Amino acid sequence: MLKATLRSFLAHKGRLLLSALAVVLSVAFVAGSLIFSDTVTRTFDRLFASTAADVTVEPRDDLGSSVPTGAVQTVPAALAGQLARVDGVASTHPDVGVENITIVDSENESVGPTTGAPTIATDWYITDRSPVKLTSGHTPRGAGEAILDADTADKKHVKIGDTLTVMAQPGSFKVEIVGIATFTTTNPGAALVFLDPETAATKLLGSADKATSISVDAADGVSDAVLKQRVAAAIGTGPYDVKTADEQAKSSAESLGGFLDVIKYVMLGFAGIAVLVGVFLIVNTFSMLIAQRTRELGLLRALGADRRQVRRSVLAEAVLLGVVGSTLGLAAGIALAAGLIKLMSAFGMNLKTTEMVVGWATPVSAYVVGVGVTFVAAYLPARRAGTVSPMAALADADAAGVGRPLKVRAAVGAVVGALGVAALVGCVTSSKTATAASLLGLGVVLTLIATVVAGPILVRPVIRVLGGAFPALFGSVGRMSQRNALRNPRRTGATAAALMVGLALVGGMSVASASMSKSFDQQIDRTLGADFVIQNANFTPFSKEVTDAVKGTQGVGLVVRQRFAPIAVRLPDGKRVETTAAGYDDQVDDVSHITYAEGSSAAVLADGAIGMDVDFAKDHGVRLGRVLPVEFPGDRTTSLKVGALTDQDGAEGFGMQGGLFFGIATVEKYVPGGQDSALYVNAGSGTTGDQLRPRLEKTLDAYPQVQVRDQADYKKLVHDQIAVLLYLVYALLGLAIVIAVLGVVNTLALSVVERTREIGLLRAIGLARRQLRRMIRLESVVIAVFGAVLGLALGLVWGVCIQQVLELQGMKALAIPWGTIVAVVVGSAVVGVVAALLPALRASRMNVLAAIAHE
Repeated sequence: MLKATLRSFLAHKGRLLLSALAVVLSVAFVAGSLIFSDTVTRTFDRLFASTAADVTVEPRDDLGSSVPTGAVQTVPAALAGQLARVDGVASTHPDVGVENITIVDSENESVGPTTGAPTIATDWYITDRSPVKLTSGHTPRGAGEAILDADTADKKHVKIGDTLTVMAQPGSFKVEIVGIATFTTTNPGAALVFLDPETAATKLLGSADKATSISVDAADGVSDAVLKQRVAAAIGTGPYDVKTADEQAKSSAESLGGFLDVIKYVMLGFAGIAVLVGVFLIVNTFSMLIAQRTRELGLLRALGADRRQVRRSVLAEAVLLGVVGSTLGLAAGIALAAGLIKLMSAFGMNLKTTEMVVGWATPVSAYVVGVGVTFVAAYLPARRAGTVSPMAALADADAAGVGRPLKVRAAVGAVVGALGVAALVGCVTSSKTATAASLLGLGVVLTLIATVVAGPILVRPVIRVLGGAFPALFGSVGRMSQRNALRNPRRTGATAAALMVGLALVGGMSVASASMSKSFDQQIDRTLGADFVIQNANFTPFSKEVTDAVKGTQGVGLVVRQRFAPIAVRLPDGKRVETTAAGYDDQVDDVSHITYAEGSSAAVLADGAIGMDVDFAKDHGVRLGRVLPVEFPGDRTTSLKVGALTDQDGAEGFGMQGGLFFGIATVEKYVPGGQDSALYVNAGSGTTGDQLRPRLEKTLDAYPQVQVRDQADYKKLVHDQIAVLLYLVYALLGLAIVIAVLGVVNTLALSVVERTREIGLLRAIGLARRQLRRMIRLESVVIAVFGAVLGLALGLVWGVCIQQVLELQGMKALAIPWGTIVAVVVGSAVVGVVAALLPALRASRMNVLAAIAHE
């Protein structure tokens, strides 16, 4: 049996190649994502571990927020002198390093990275831990000199002697580049400018008495843990965090973890799609191979092989396929990881392929996925093979599944489908976002399973409609192509299912994204009343200079500032909610349209007041006039009275969780040193928006990081952000289509082999080669369109349910992108034509007499 299995595998290696490609793709994405993330993690772990001081003292950050405020938390620089006297301390240094800056050249072009990496200004202090070394020029001496990192200098064509402008929170200042520093470790993609220590503290923090952290080096024989205890005892219970080198490295790695997780999960999403679609392909392939080998299997049974041996034989072929596919997929995954590393280098993160990490978990995961998927997918066909009777050796082979009743499928599909529909109905009727999202996920999984299970039942009624015009348009060729698709509903359903999965995903996300875009459009129309919004390109805060420049522009009437603050609020129900609140100037009503359930803008913007969303208030038992304890960064606390409750349907810009906001004076008082995140600008009397915009743009030429947006620009910005998610879905769809095309090609190729004698007879009675190719193409098209119809119908249902979940977050508009849906159906027909090219060509080249004699 083993010898027969190996010979059978090698005899059908051409037919199994397309199935192996599905395994290769899924394993490649799994292996590639693991190798890439392991490489980046190991590289940055080494970077952070080698650059961290033995002990670091930082300001405590209990209210970490994803929304930047522009404020820099500091510690007293004098703390370095105090810690130098602690037993076991070899040396201390007050560090200065900030990211809330912009650097421009003499032509007002930004010198910072455009990839989202930060621009960092820091003090020049070289130790054994420094990630850079001076490779040309000299160290900065005084306020007007600076060093730039070599990568930025090369990309932005900056050389020694050039003058740059640094825009920091205390104000802008010019520096001459007197040196170039080269990274000795991985360059994380940031732009670094180095100043002498005194200048760094004065120009970046506003005072030579401040530092952003204190680095403490241990004396010989003193461990980091012991030194940490002594330092913590010396500084007492102040608002500081004391970390060892390992703790600091771990903290830095965690801040990078979010970025790595995004890449990792995206790639695993591709792997998941490849695995899911590949399962349908492998099941279909093995089912057809077993159907074609019915007489062969029957002969093995007649010679003495029992059911278990036949089943093992088929499963052994599947394992061999999985091993080959996994091996090739692992190699492809290494190549994919190398490509991603090169891509990261293009974005400024200079990783090295020579430092690629292939941990033991990567090949194990690759073979578990590859072999596991093929084994599971081939199990049902293998069981079916075990049921072949010895008498089948004496009968004509027939395609498995033809004419067999679909009652079991109908029953299982109906039950699972009913549960799925019930979950989706529960999602639509739920009033809580978490519950609705959970029911949505359950409903999506169950309805997908039900559609796959019940797909063959839908083949005959749907394809009769889709191919109904074929006989009239293409005559007998069209009729035969339609009947070929109807001949084996199981096979047609499994082939179409691969395409259906991808199209259901794109249909659902297209509806969701279109609904989000329409909701945001309505929201912007409803809430934004300003002529223009001034914002940083990447939404980070900007310096007071920008605000002053905008206010001084000719034709500007009203300017309302927006500033953010991370806060924690103690609520009546006992919960402590950490969120971000927004601060606004008093005349906010002139630049926005706020709907109040209770209270007014005057009440909420007054000193000592705070406003929040009415639904958030109801959930936590907050009433108008309630006084709430509020915590700000730096251990600053106060009590604020609820002055108003808004009913904005999650209005853009008015806070984050809870829609919390207050007067900008409150932000300035409790978050000193913060910067404005946006300016809402109205034209003055006698000036139109068209006249004011070019003036504002001219004013802001010196600040390339800041953009002027009107309402249409703001909508486009939102659409572009939503489109990023949609592009990812389209990429997943592209992968699904590639594998689905392989499935259709495989099905048609095996079908041509299965119908060799039939094709020979058709050719003998006068069917031309051109007509034969057309028949196979039409069969392929109707299968592909069938998959598209099922997928889009399912996707539309999912999309409507997703919109209902979004409605609980205030996005109430429903939009169906009919243009996308029509384009997908047309594209599916094209996919069907492309997939049929090779099988149709092969069929048309058959020798007529040899085909008739084929068994």
